[in-house]
Amino acid sequence: MKAKNLTLLSIVVLLSMSLWFSASAVVPQLALEWNLSATMKAWMTMSVQIGFVVGALTSAVFNWADRFSATKIMAYNAVLGALVNAFIPFFSGGPESALIFRFLTGATMAGVYPPAMKIVASWCKEDRGRGIGLLVGAVTLGSGLPHLLNALSSQISLLPNWRFVMIGTSLMSLIAAGLAFGFIKSGPHLGAAAKFDWKQATKGLTHRPTRLVNFGYFGHMWELYAVWAWVPIMLTASYNSAGESENIARYASFGVFAAGAVGSFLAGISADRVGRTKITSLSLIASGGCCLLAGFLYPYPIPLTIICLIWGFFVIADSAQFSTALTELADPQYVGTALQVQTSLGFLVTLITLQIIPIAIQYVGFEWAFTILFPGCLFGAISMLKLRSLPESIKLANGRR
Repeated sequence: MKAKNLTLLSIVVLLSMSLWFSASAVVPQLALEWNLSATMKAWMTMSVQIGFVVGALTSAVFNWADRFSATKIMAYNAVLGALVNAFIPFFSGGPESALIFRFLTGATMAGVYPPAMKIVASWCKEDRGRGIGLLVGAVTLGSGLPHLLNALSSQISLLPNWRFVMIGTSLMSLIAAGLAFGFIKSGPHLGAAAKFDWKQATKGLTHRPTRLVNFGYFGHMWELYAVWAWVPIMLTASYNSAGESENIARYASFGVFAAGAVGSFLAGISADRVGRTKITSLSLIASGGCCLLAGFLYPYPIPLTIICLIWGFFVIADSAQFSTALTELADPQYVGTALQVQTSLGFLVTLITLQIIPIAIQYVGFEWAFTILFPGCLFGAISMLKLRSLPESIKLANGRR
């Protein structure tokens, strides 16, 4: 029963989260068709982030994730996300309406990702890091699917690439909704439905152990979505400038996400065995090193691809463990609310670097642009090491901190 639910849940998340980068993956094509500026390119991803933040904060304030069925919340939002995402190829003639639909897509994703983490936590106890690691691996691979569809579309579709990608991801999300409606149930390890209590929305920042977990997560998010949004752009530009096939760059971009899916799952297994603070700190340090190095390989597509695959592995490897740690330290009845707050504020942080990176690329080039992300990695690692020194950290990973 547990294995079946976790497997199906991972498939649901993988398919539905393909909506996240459905527009970002085809930004080069949209830029040509709609004459997008560098700022507007960034907003194709930022609008999703803002929608997610609004949706997650609203859910957190009203405790929706803890008062209602998590599976039904996921299913309804997967359907809504599929619809508003499909509105772009069918109804958008330019970026203005597309940004509205991207915002609404992000809001629906807030009803998929955090509730899915709560469901995993309800099935897993001793192996919770592994379970949420599997889920975040599915999120990562799903986020990369638009890049794979983009690479395949030139070979299998008569539609323009970007329309094929948008319609394809919407169909995936509809399949996800059907699976969630019919086959997924919550497990026995979390509390019953909670009463409305808006004060729970602030506890993640007033309680020191959960505050440090959230600080670690914020440092991680300073880097993550800037990497996911702009590393594929760097790879495409690198391959083009070297006279290599742009389609190879698309496959390489998907590879970055695929490596991250593996990294997330393996880090989950390792964190359950050796400790959450160790794995998160090591991942942040390794990823920070890639921030400093990757840009200098821009003129060399193959070495750049290799370092980006390593970066893709480590940039997400720690993500699940911040969420897992929060479920271990927060009030069991309000785990859903705690996760909504963590993710909403974390995605708010991403808005800064998603906007900074294209400006940095314009003024200092790919060589230096990603070094801006390193301070977030350092801040996150320090926060998790501070958490390790607190007595409450004994609750993490069955005492392995």
